[in-house]
Amino acid sequence: MSRHKVEITGVNTSNIKVLTSEETKNLFDLYKKGDITAREKIVEGNLKLVLSILKIFSNSEENKDDLFQIGCVGLLKAVDNFDPSYGVKFSTYCVPMILGEIRRYVRDNSSIRVSRSLKDLSYRSLKAKDELSITLGRTPTISEIAKYLDVDEFLIVDSLDSRRAPVSLFEPIYNDGGDTIYLCDQIEDKKTNGINLDTKIAISEAINDLEERNRYVLDQRFVIGKTQLELAEELGISQAQISRIEKKAIDTIRGNIV
Repeated sequence: MSRHKVEITGVNTSNIKVLTSEETKNLFDLYKKGDITAREKIVEGNLKLVLSILKIFSNSEENKDDLFQIGCVGLLKAVDNFDPSYGVKFSTYCVPMILGEIRRYVRDNSSIRVSRSLKDLSYRSLKAKDELSITLGRTPTISEIAKYLDVDEFLIVDSLDSRRAPVSLFEPIYNDGGDTIYLCDQIEDKKTNGINLDTKIAISEAINDLEERNRYVLDQRFVIGKTQLELAEELGISQAQISRIEKKAIDTIRGNIV
């Protein structure tokens, strides 16, 4: 039977040997006596354990190779700190250390700083969601998760939102082969404080020279503060058409006030 091959950080996981409990015990005995090669064999024999833990972070935006390497750091710490006299399996001891190392990396590497308590609550919420899904046979509601953890619903929502990756305002969200519509085009803006008085007057005069529909679109977009989608629904045309009208009108105004 063929063996499934996975390439990650240069490691061919199809050739990774999985150690038995007896082999692990013997290698630890050798390592405690100063055999460094035994340490390497213990690490190599538990790499698949690191890979299995990475499945928890399948939805993470982090590079999987980076997470694998961080998981290996946790594995090395577990090997160096494990004492066979604990009376537990090495895998039982090292899983929390590998998991903790990866979670700390994901938390500290986030582009948006979120409090540790909120991060911890988000992980607890996801775990509760999985547990309740099994019990209920369906995806639990926020209210059910909050009751399960005895936490306010708002905190559950806030913690889960903290896991979302930031998105640029200039993220393209639609393109019909013509002008691209960006996320910022969807955002309502009722303030024009960033425009000085002279510019406002010049724009106002230039707008008067526009065709009525073009003038209406600009007025609704930048004075009233409607989104392109709202205008498209009101005028019965596509959002892409609104975008083209808006950009054409702005180009006309720019040409008239330069």
